[in-house]
Amino acid sequence: MTTMKQKQHEAITEEFKERMDYDELMNCMRCGFCLPSCPTYGETGQKEAASPRGRIALMKAVVDGGKAPDEDFERQLNLCLGCRACEPACPSGVKYGHLLEEARDILNKHKKHSLPVKVLRYSVFSGLFPFQNRMRNVNGMLWLYQQSGVQKVVQKTKVLNLLPGNLATMEKILPVVPSPKEMKHRPTHIKPEGQVKKKVAFFSGCLMDTMFMKTNDATLFLLEKAGCEIVIPEAQNCCGALHAHSGEKEQARQLAKRNIEAFERAEVDYIISNAGGCGALLIEYDHLLKDEPDWHNRAQAFSKKVKDISAVLLEVGLPRMKLPEQTITYQDSCHLRNVMNAGGPPRQLLQMIEGIQYKEMKNSDRCCGSAGVYNMIQPEMSTQIIDEKMSDVKVTEATTIVTANPGCLLQMKLGVEREGLTNTVRSVHIVDLLAEAVQYGEE
Repeated sequence: MTTMKQKQHEAITEEFKERMDYDELMNCMRCGFCLPSCPTYGETGQKEAASPRGRIALMKAVVDGGKAPDEDFERQLNLCLGCRACEPACPSGVKYGHLLEEARDILNKHKKHSLPVKVLRYSVFSGLFPFQNRMRNVNGMLWLYQQSGVQKVVQKTKVLNLLPGNLATMEKILPVVPSPKEMKHRPTHIKPEGQVKKKVAFFSGCLMDTMFMKTNDATLFLLEKAGCEIVIPEAQNCCGALHAHSGEKEQARQLAKRNIEAFERAEVDYIISNAGGCGALLIEYDHLLKDEPDWHNRAQAFSKKVKDISAVLLEVGLPRMKLPEQTITYQDSCHLRNVMNAGGPPRQLLQMIEGIQYKEMKNSDRCCGSAGVYNMIQPEMSTQIIDEKMSDVKVTEATTIVTANPGCLLQMKLGVEREGLTNTVRSVHIVDLLAEAVQYGEE
């Protein structure tokens, strides 16, 4: 007699056969070059199933019918950070990230979520992130929580310590968010003084234009100083990265289409992103929409223009940058480095700042353990990774840790808090540091 679980496994297997790119699965030669680059492979004591080639082998086994897509299979895929460090290391050029996203999407489609999880996923993916006005409303509530004194009372009672994982610490390190009044009138077009070197469009994002609005303002400041005319399309929305990585690819496609429509009206040289995670999906909209002929060419035209802020600033140039003497180190954004291939520009810009000593951190290209919402759903593995990362930070004796992605920034702040270094070490987005350096250089 066939059980419900067996029927579910059969349905998943059939969809794996239909949707997974078998040629891409076969491209993996099992050479093992990906193993040293994989954080979970190292952190699990070199378990093969926790490596990129191991997970590819599991996916292929499901497609071939040799393995059931059971809880263990799903657990191994969920344990993956999705950092894609394996891709630059792969001599065959296997697009592991594409395989992982497709597999997660199939699994989520067939998963029977509990009612609380179903409500939470719907609220976040469908009810919140696609709507910037709702993001601003939530930000307004967080601002009220921070400014009314409620936050201090809650922290004193230590009631947050009842939360699982590092959530209590995460609450402490959240940035001071802008007020509802500050978020009301956002710019849509900025022209620099003097000659226009480039005309660019700015992807302001959802979290970046609410919780991290000051970083967006610093981005606009730097682009203007660099001689860029800036267009900020009002109709843009969330990039869809969180959806694509969490098994909600159809929603990611809808968000991508809305962004493409919003930006293709602006005749610009580049589309600027200041968050590695967002930029990595924007640059792969052509892959996300590869099966939709009406959209694929439009997505290609969009993706070709996407650049990280650091690459553009390096190209067009900045005024003199200077800071008080300090030691700085840099933690890569995985997607900025591994997908956008822009690991060099941030380092080059940092080393142009007068007064700083730059020290490269050991394993700076290794994931910090943030990975979107990974630090919340896989707190144990995430904590192992950030604790090891902080050991590497300490060796540099840096007083400033620079990142290029909001998730990485919060994760490094978490590491600083866990190590008790909040009075001696700060974590900062590269855009904020560069803006600080330009302003200091003008004095």
